[in-house]
Amino acid sequence: MVQTYGVANEHDEPGTAGAHISGESDALLGADASAKKLKAEGHATIHSCVGNLANTIVGSGMLTFPLALAASGIIPGMITCLFSGGVAAFGLYLLSLCAVKAPHRRASFFAIAELTFPRAAVFFDAAIAIKCFGVSISYLIIIKALMPNVVAALYHDLASEDTIPPAWALSGRVWITIMMLILVPLSFLRKLDSLRHTSYIALFSVAYLVVIVVSCYFFPIKGTQARGEVHLIKFSSNFVSTFPVQVFAYTCAQNLFPIFNEINRNTQKRMNIVIGTSIGGAAVIYEIIAVFGYLTFGSKVGANIIAMYPSTSLFIAVGQLAIAILVMFSYPLQVHPCRNCLDKVFHAGHVLPKSGSLGDIEMEDEHGGSPDMSPLKHTLLTVAIITSGFTIAYFVDDLQMVLSFVGSTGSTTISFILPGLFYWKLTRNDPEGKQLNRAALALAIYGVLVCIFCLSYNIYSLVYQTGTVH
Repeated sequence: MVQTYGVANEHDEPGTAGAHISGESDALLGADASAKKLKAEGHATIHSCVGNLANTIVGSGMLTFPLALAASGIIPGMITCLFSGGVAAFGLYLLSLCAVKAPHRRASFFAIAELTFPRAAVFFDAAIAIKCFGVSISYLIIIKALMPNVVAALYHDLASEDTIPPAWALSGRVWITIMMLILVPLSFLRKLDSLRHTSYIALFSVAYLVVIVVSCYFFPIKGTQARGEVHLIKFSSNFVSTFPVQVFAYTCAQNLFPIFNEINRNTQKRMNIVIGTSIGGAAVIYEIIAVFGYLTFGSKVGANIIAMYPSTSLFIAVGQLAIAILVMFSYPLQVHPCRNCLDKVFHAGHVLPKSGSLGDIEMEDEHGGSPDMSPLKHTLLTVAIITSGFTIAYFVDDLQMVLSFVGSTGSTTISFILPGLFYWKLTRNDPEGKQLNRAALALAIYGVLVCIFCLSYNIYSLVYQTGTVH
């Protein structure tokens, strides 16, 4: 133990020899703490947070929503879409309330789990990492399958029909290799806020797809398939497979904590704005695409609404390219939480808080993981995620069944089960919040039921080969 000695001057009163130095030390510590806290504050704007969270939510799954309406009718389909969005928003709201309990700007699933279910914290983060890793692979596989079709359509529309694209341009493996030149630098960015510009581009692609669906309803393209029957209310067996698609279409909880840590002035009001705007915007997009897509094709609508339109139009060909751009720029948003969760898994239990008077600011995150991942560890984890994911996507064309099981467990866990259990455990002894506490427990139970339902359906699909839940 180091002891500090002070020297009294002639004006000091007896017994106050080290008082001035002690006071000056406290002042220096206070100034140092203030400087560290200021440095630790977030700088992300509401707009960037909404952009990143909305981009995490909206993906290629939106193209399936017209099929959901065909399976249930317009009114029930719209209601289930809004219900799924509302439940997802409630889960995000509970996570934002739990985030306040974590150390300053160090909120994570691991940190909250350490406060609630410490023995399971590592397993939670491992499950989330696997889920995000699986989704990132699915994005690469989508690009691999989509880009050759995009190239063929663009060649057809921009050149003569007899023009044959070069062989390399029709290879999906070549395209994901080219895309990695863009995705690798983006995946190495440390902060989620750094991805805001690519999220804006992706959301512009979403807007373009919305324009396609709406305009093609009012002004059908020549060669569009004739419309089938349209029903306000009609339940079919396909509803069983399309409802989970709506439920998982709002999954974004893996990026809620990074947004809470990075947004400037992370008050509950500002977090509510981010959550409400992101979920609300996604719901509006889903409803527009679902309704106008279903009204265009009726009962004949397929699982991919863009694929229903004639690809002989440059307007539609660019729309297919927009899907590829959307999926491409969603990839880093899965690598980011995957890396953070793996950091907690590998770092759990190996870090002790520093002693000192600066509290949480000078502590190396006692809830697992270091406050700032070392450059070496950041690089190794990122390289491992990208390399392994790219290798799988390069050689495998279909992971639909595997990803359906990962999504059934991972998405329900981070969106419903953990938010409900976390808040319930943190506030179960709070007499003033009984209603919200019970609602949180109900959300967790809902998540368990959805998980059981989806797993059961996936097993049934595996046995009878009738298709799987995405």
